Amino acid sequence: MILLKPMKIPGLRAADEKVQGLIHFGRMLDKIRLDQAGTLPDGYFLGDGDPSWWDARCCRFLRVNYDELASQVRDGLDDDAALAWCFKHGRKPNEEEIEVWSTFILKRGWRDDSGLQAEKESSGFGDHDDIQTYVDLFKAEEA
Repeated sequence: MILLKPMKIPGLRAADEKVQGLIHFGRMLDKIRLDQAGTLPDGYFLGDGDPSWWDARCCRFLRVNYDELASQVRDGLDDDAALAWCFKHGRKPNEEEIEVWSTFILKRGWRDDSGLQAEKESSGFGDHDDIQTYVDLFKAEEA
């Protein structure tokens, strides 16, 4: 995501908010809904195009097709119903698997080669040492 200035996006929850313990899932659903309404700003990735995008990773973790899930959400499923759909049509991870997934997302960018510093710089936060993860960056961008 490349945003030139921080901006709050009404209806988009933070990446670290949980749906039944699962980090990012709710944010992915919010992006689907905002895109459908035509209010998702440019620069937000949707879907499973790039395998490193969080939406794609989340769908692979749940073993569901992004487009099929997005269709269900556009048809009106709420968060819990969308997750139940994923569990039925993909897989239902156990508590430990959800914890590992959520920890991975919370720490992405911290001490890894994911390119966080370049993303920080392109968003104008290159000198912010307090931003150590992508979740930190998203929160700064959306403040």
